[in-house]
Amino acid sequence: MKVIVSHDIDHITVWEHLFKDTILPKFMARMHIELINGKISLREYLLRWSDFFKNKWQNIDELITFNNIHKVPSSFFIAVSKGIGLNYSNQAALVWIEQMQKRGCELGVHGIAYVNKQSINDELQLFLKLSGQPQSGMRMHYVRNNENTFRYFDEVGYVYDSTENSFKNPYKIGRLWEFPFQIMDGWVIEEGQRWQTKTFEQAKDTTKRLIDKAHHEQLQYLGIDFHDRYFSHAFKTWVEWYMWTIDYCETQGLTFINFMGAVEELEGRN
Repeated sequence: MKVIVSHDIDHITVWEHLFKDTILPKFMARMHIELINGKISLREYLLRWSDFFKNKWQNIDELITFNNIHKVPSSFFIAVSKGIGLNYSNQAALVWIEQMQKRGCELGVHGIAYVNKQSINDELQLFLKLSGQPQSGMRMHYVRNNENTFRYFDEVGYVYDSTENSFKNPYKIGRLWEFPFQIMDGWVIEEGQRWQTKTFEQAKDTTKRLIDKAHHEQLQYLGIDFHDRYFSHAFKTWVEWYMWTIDYCETQGLTFINFMGAVEELEGRN
């Protein structure tokens, strides 16, 4: 079993949300609930305020550096449309697309459209124009989909998708490779709430069980989704969980690969 680690970019700055959505008041409520309930330390609380005033809600460079040290291919999904709680501009996205390309990252679309085929195609074509890439994969924001979504992804020309959460091996829908993923940071640490509910030790135990299940199901690829926003000591449990997860995979003899590398393996091209 090989591990595909990917990262969804939901935020770039704090002020992109100002007067545009309810993310900022929700963030304020969340950090106070976590502090009062003893889920975060005073230091984390103050660091979150620091990031707020720095207008910095992404940790892309820091995450790439960590991944490079551990020989984990960096795969990011970045949006070119606005959606629920996602409000950065295409100009801001382009800055990071260029930076990530310079650092050798695999880039795909963090999709917003999932109902209308033309809107799905418009997102893909805009991303290809901005990135200069000839092709792309994608993951839906909030993993939203309906009975037609994956078929539309295939028809507009996506190479791969990783929106489905299930313990399945990759499978084809037309020419599209669907890569189900099994582990997401928020589902492990928040467990259905909008704030942290699990300790670091509890998150580790959950992750071990999920990896054991992936082995039991004889999966070819284990999918892990971690949001770059949380690669910060302002989110101590999250960042320590991610670093521990990568180390745990290494100690289990698992190797890392990105989506296009996995597609090449599945297509027998390497």
